[in-house]
Amino acid sequence: MNTNTFTLLDYDIIKERVSQFALSKAGKKKLLGMVPSENLKQIKSWLDETEEAVKILEKSASIPVHGLEGIESVLNNFNKGIALRPEQLMKLYDFLDCCRKIRRFMKDKEVLAPRVASYVQSIEELPSLAEEIIRCIRNGKVDDYASKDLLKVRKQISLQEERLKEKLQQLIKSSKYKNYLQEMVISQRSGRYVIPVKKEYKNKIKGSVLDTSASGSTYFIEPEEIAASQEQLNWLIAEEEAEVQQVLLFLTGLVEANEKEIKVAVETMIHYDVLFAKAKYARSTEAQKPVLNESHHIKLICAKHPLLESDAVPLTLELGSNGQHALVITGPNTGGKTVTIKTVGLLTLMAQSGMLLPVQKGSSIAIFQQILLDIGDGQSIEHNLSTFSSRIKNIIEILQETNDRTLVLLDELGSGTDPAEGMGLATAILEQMYKKGPTIMATTHYSEIKGFAEDHEGFLNGAMEFDLDTLKPTYKLIIGKGGESQAFAIALKLGMHPKIIERAHQITYKEERTYLPYSNEHKLKIELEKQIIVNRHIKRSKGEKKLDQAIQVLKQGDNVLVSPQNEIGIIQKGPDARGNFSVQIKGEKVIINHKRLKLYISADELYPEDYDFDIIFETKENRKKSKLLNRKHVEGLFIENEEQN
Repeated sequence: MNTNTFTLLDYDIIKERVSQFALSKAGKKKLLGMVPSENLKQIKSWLDETEEAVKILEKSASIPVHGLEGIESVLNNFNKGIALRPEQLMKLYDFLDCCRKIRRFMKDKEVLAPRVASYVQSIEELPSLAEEIIRCIRNGKVDDYASKDLLKVRKQISLQEERLKEKLQQLIKSSKYKNYLQEMVISQRSGRYVIPVKKEYKNKIKGSVLDTSASGSTYFIEPEEIAASQEQLNWLIAEEEAEVQQVLLFLTGLVEANEKEIKVAVETMIHYDVLFAKAKYARSTEAQKPVLNESHHIKLICAKHPLLESDAVPLTLELGSNGQHALVITGPNTGGKTVTIKTVGLLTLMAQSGMLLPVQKGSSIAIFQQILLDIGDGQSIEHNLSTFSSRIKNIIEILQETNDRTLVLLDELGSGTDPAEGMGLATAILEQMYKKGPTIMATTHYSEIKGFAEDHEGFLNGAMEFDLDTLKPTYKLIIGKGGESQAFAIALKLGMHPKIIERAHQITYKEERTYLPYSNEHKLKIELEKQIIVNRHIKRSKGEKKLDQAIQVLKQGDNVLVSPQNEIGIIQKGPDARGNFSVQIKGEKVIINHKRLKLYISADELYPEDYDFDIIFETKENRKKSKLLNRKHVEGLFIENEEQN
């Protein structure tokens, strides 16, 4: 498996969607980093537990795995010689409380989901640790009753603050200070008590200036009468901080003593988060568990591409039974051929990642070591490769890497070049690739490949259904039938005269076929006849024929390309007065006008100067007769020339 496969099959998008169901960052990260497995036992285990998780969700939609938020930052501060902060300890307490709830939640799920329920056995509740944390930490800070010494010092601080405030109240109300103050209030600056003094009287009051107002009109002074009491209060506050630190270090020690149990519990809860995210996604797509195999057998019943949602047309196919391991889907473009092979590839990746599939029960999926594909043009601007060159390079790599544990997906094989050569290349690639043992799904618009698939063992034809009533594709796959171009049927449906369609069929397939009009209404018949009525008295100026100038020079033995079929033929003789040549195509001699011929390979490049072309154009029997007549006259012996069409 490689990143190109994941990208082209939209596997990364599926992982993103599944991760949205996870409740924790760790769970989301694990899902986004998920990769398919090749181990049958592991995949089966994943699918079994996902199926069990779905059953649990059907019974109870709320799963207590929310306590993971922020727990990683707590784990990262273990064994660093520093105390955990109160908020970190409270996160740990919330996690331990969540562990307690999940254990209780899974207790009655042992029959419904024995595998998933058994995972809670690895989670230790650690009740003594949880009790100690909640005893010492309240409202985000260390509680007064966390230790006797802390309670004592905090009481002393409270008494000292009361004395200070009482003394300051006496000072601001006294006649000594009353007229010097900006207002009759007590405030604090840097943890020390001060009074607001007018700027002009700042030297009237002995003490320390700790601050000034923004306008500079007020000075905040600590009177010298309370300096000693303030120092005593500061000492008590420092003593409190030391005692708080002692409590936090004590709690940190308890936590670190249970580090192993906590980390195992975190890993288990993350696994639960990942597992139930898969299960929630499976329920959203109405997914089922497929049957797994390593025998290259794919059987999908009403499968849907998970990203198409309600717009997806159910796909039903079977590949790998009866020795047929290659499916060739032919037919016109925009019929859903590409979506079909991408659906099979994506569902394979999902199954090998432990995800249930949007299929009906009874579906089976094969486990592959790798999925190799050629979808899209893959054009590389950087290396200035053409679309065709880039795709051929990709197919060469597939041929090099493929084996009997590979799923190969090829889209529009042989496209992007001359149709005749592209068809031949596509056929040869399929033939050679099949010998290497992979399971193959290929799409092509070359109708000639239908015949190849029918004649070769192991290949199966498929076609995308087309609705002639609506003139639109239905996107349904029909197995066992090659796709056909619907050009003639569409033209007939739209009202073209059957005789024109019959002539087109004869030109294309070199066979006669009768086409009937879609309607026998009198008005429509009149309209049809207008298409083929010819004006016998048409006036059209005829220019002089200049055959000698127009006819290209072709000689016996030249290989030519015959249009419109793009077939290869060999010139036997010609031209005649009308510019017609006798051309041998697939052993038959046909009269073809020079306008339909194009030099492909000159005879000079193919044959020596004295080459006997009778070897090509005459039968073996005629050649024997010719040699005999050249030596002597034989009564009654004559050579019959083949009648040319």
